[in-house]
Amino acid sequence: MDLGFFTTVLSESMYLILVFLFFFFYATFKGRQALIDLIFGLYLALLISIEFPYYEAIFGGGAGSESLIRLVLFAVFTILATLLFHRIMPDEFEEKKLESLGKKILLAASATILVMIFSFHVLPVTEFITPGSPLNTLFGNAEYFFWWLIAPLVLLYLV
Repeated sequence: MDLGFFTTVLSESMYLILVFLFFFFYATFKGRQALIDLIFGLYLALLISIEFPYYEAIFGGGAGSESLIRLVLFAVFTILATLLFHRIMPDEFEEKKLESLGKKILLAASATILVMIFSFHVLPVTEFITPGSPLNTLFGNAEYFFWWLIAPLVLLYLV
């Protein structure tokens, strides 16, 4: 194991690292409850985007624009669902930015798992970026999709 091996693994895992850091900073600056709302918003957006009946009416361009439209619609569904959960869930926890850091890390890991499995199984993210072979091995296997989908719920229960 030399430095070249570690830089290769790091470069292939950069998508995972960037997504995790985004969610960690989101939890740090917005709070744990905001990230919990976002996680539930991701679940609801998954359901809506899978069953959305008007994709064919919206798609007018080629495959590249179809993938981009699917990603944009998923982002819109996620934002709307997150706003809904923000309205109906309890108020924010009263805490400082770096308080309960372990819980924020677990929540960021939960949201990262959801984005990773959605990227490999539901959303056409792999048409725009190549996440790398370690991520494909970890999240790309279709028979583990259900278990990866349940893992964030277990982490939410533990937090």
